[in-house]
Amino acid sequence: MVTGGGIPIDAPLYEVDLDSGADYWGCKAIAEIFTVDGDAAALIPEGLKLAGNPPLGMVLLADYGDSTLGPYREFVSLIQVVDESGAVGMYIPYIYVTNDAALAAGRELLGAPKKLARIELSKEYEMVQGVLERPSSKRLVTVVMKLSTRMGPGVLRAFMAEETPYYSLRYLPAPPGGTSVRELVRWTSKISVRRDRFAEELAFTGAGSLTYDSPSAIDPVHNLGVGTLLGSVYLEFDMRLGNAQVVRSEVWQEPANSESAPATNGTVAPEPVASPGGR
Repeated sequence: MVTGGGIPIDAPLYEVDLDSGADYWGCKAIAEIFTVDGDAAALIPEGLKLAGNPPLGMVLLADYGDSTLGPYREFVSLIQVVDESGAVGMYIPYIYVTNDAALAAGRELLGAPKKLARIELSKEYEMVQGVLERPSSKRLVTVVMKLSTRMGPGVLRAFMAEETPYYSLRYLPAPPGGTSVRELVRWTSKISVRRDRFAEELAFTGAGSLTYDSPSAIDPVHNLGVGTLLGSVYLEFDMRLGNAQVVRSEVWQEPANSESAPATNGTVAPEPVASPGGR
């Protein structure tokens, strides 16, 4: 077993078995799938291109009942992309969680751009509602869905594959004189949909809506514009995250004098000293 752990050295915030990955059980999620409206190319890094014109997008809110990182809730924005090998997957421009261990592990191991936020997933009447707020009472996103029809396995897999590749950008800036690293990381999510006492999968579809309630310059999740809604999905499932690998890498030396260092927002590397594709 190879264990990835954070800091402090004597009491890491998280520990993940890098061979088997992170395990989740007792999960619930609501998702909206749509065509992306606007300039989605501006949201993805080098090494990826959009998978369609317009590309597919997804917003997902999940309640992870328990996991090897503890229980937490999550909001994630996704864009369908193709990498330089031709593999199709989903890139994550925005992701929020309610658990500090999940935040640190996602950022440090995978480069998932996680932030802490208030996230709720609740059922009322015949509907499920997901909410993202940051800070509290500043509502950024609302997703609502009516549980109407069971989804057959074939229909479900057309929307959400049993094993989906994800991409995130791992950026490790260094102080003056240090070495900065930027890596495009590919990893997978395996989902096992739970079954009820009638041996049917707990996967439903129905009328749904996705609204960006209050645009924020600090958390611009609304930049993943919604064109046409294609479907709404509600799932209860178990999950495993793992199989991470670096598919593109850049390494460069930062200037020793901080006053002479060029400004960077993490998307343009100043004179990389090595930029191999690390497949």
